Amino acid sequence: MKKKSFALATSVALVSSAFLAACSTGDEEKSGSNDTSGDKKSNEQVLNLIEGSDIPTLNPTTSTDAVSFNVLNNTMEGLYRLDDKQQPVPGIAESHEVSEDKLTYTFKLRDAKWSDGTPITAKDFEYAWKEVLNPENASQYAYVFYNIAGAEEYNTKKGERDAVGVKAVDDKTFEVKLKAPADYFLGLTGFGPFMPKSEELSKKIGEGFGSTADKSLYNGPFKLTDWTREQGWKMVKNENYWDKDAVKLETINVKVVKETSTAVNLYEKGDIDRTGLTSEFVAQYQDNPEFKTKGESTIFYLYLNTKVKALENAKIRKAIDMGYDKKGITDVILANGSIPANYLVPKDFAKDASGADFREKYPEFNTFNAEEAKKLWEEGLKEIGAKSVKLELLNYDSDDAKKIGEFLKGELEKNLPGMEVSIKQQPFKNKLDLENKGEFEFSFAGWGPDYQDPMTFLDLFLTDGPYNRGKWSNDEYDKLIKSAQTSTDAEKRWSDLQEAEKILFDEAAISPVYQRGRAFLVKPYVKGVVEHNFGADFSYKWASIEGK
Repeated sequence: MKKKSFALATSVALVSSAFLAACSTGDEEKSGSNDTSGDKKSNEQVLNLIEGSDIPTLNPTTSTDAVSFNVLNNTMEGLYRLDDKQQPVPGIAESHEVSEDKLTYTFKLRDAKWSDGTPITAKDFEYAWKEVLNPENASQYAYVFYNIAGAEEYNTKKGERDAVGVKAVDDKTFEVKLKAPADYFLGLTGFGPFMPKSEELSKKIGEGFGSTADKSLYNGPFKLTDWTREQGWKMVKNENYWDKDAVKLETINVKVVKETSTAVNLYEKGDIDRTGLTSEFVAQYQDNPEFKTKGESTIFYLYLNTKVKALENAKIRKAIDMGYDKKGITDVILANGSIPANYLVPKDFAKDASGADFREKYPEFNTFNAEEAKKLWEEGLKEIGAKSVKLELLNYDSDDAKKIGEFLKGELEKNLPGMEVSIKQQPFKNKLDLENKGEFEFSFAGWGPDYQDPMTFLDLFLTDGPYNRGKWSNDEYDKLIKSAQTSTDAEKRWSDLQEAEKILFDEAAISPVYQRGRAFLVKPYVKGVVEHNFGADFSYKWASIEGK
């Protein structure tokens, strides 16, 4: 994705686009299930939200996007979960111990139940994690488990399921053996693919697991009750949740709304409690006390499909990367605190042991330069024996994405003579499917971090990585990433990751566009919504409605 990569507070326009299959529906349940008027009269602890896309799936084994991960984060719970300080706190595990070599984690599970009242055991975690790794399931998030002993071998059919280093020692004891120390591992146990899963229910339902509200069990603060495809869903307080006394909200209603203007109207009418804003609304509301902004660690970029003849050429790829003014997107189209990105690992996201930001060594790469872009473009055309190139941009169907697509088309056609760009706009789920199949030429996409480490961005572009949509490959890059994955030397690991990122941009494997910010409106009575910097975007466990 996850990570991984959006719900509540995001711009409706790009609400779901960053965690591409990360951070990634079901059949119609009840018509009108997302009408909030009755709930607002009957119960004040009701939060009314919007989302820009439907849920692709709630199966932790195969979920890959931000929308799914946000719902999973609030209807499910892993061994640990992130708190309001972005720190892992006990979830289904009440405690854990780590061996002296930092390779073995032993989790002690609390007395907790599924939403149907049956006990949750360590076997539910062992089964769930091994199902992500099961090669027959083709989970795109299997690679996130590769630091677990035997995980990669099982997933790539070179090892056995029983050799994977996860084990239910007994009903209340779950043991995990790692290949290399990983300080981020504890936080990762609260991420979507690491959620437990009932083996009995999973086998009973089969492929439809997680496709409707009633085809899953829940162990988190809320449970999904209604889910009308492409319209919305409802989450209600889970009375079987072990920490239910901490949960104040009774109901969360979510409507699928793609147009920002519609969302703003709903907000003004009081039908929803929070909404993202696009640039034209930022100017209108920026002096409103309900207007807020927030910086993020999500990066949007262009996948460049190297299986396309023109994009096999590194000079053409670099010309595209340098051939459009990113500030025109961040400052004019978005105007929400997003900043131009000439890098993959975000600013202010990861720091080394000395406190130095990852960006310190190489602040940025391939900055906008129309003259240099044109020169590279012409050299690239000569190398491939062409006078012009036609490329199709795969894009989302949301407001801001449409504007960004048109801006990119205009800039590239202006600055790269002979370039012709057409745009193919698709609903979120369809776009993910096309990217998964490699059926695109270049695509506007993004990634939100699954855990707080540069690796969550950089291992995306390993030669055989499931999210290496453009199929770019570099042996030295692979070598550096794989070295960092197993290194016990923190300083060398950090350096390897920085040098790997440099190779990525020396060859312009992707074209980063911006590091996202959010501009949004939120009602003053909405309290306690936790926004995360990695993993899922939001936790509603501690949210409440006060003074409405």
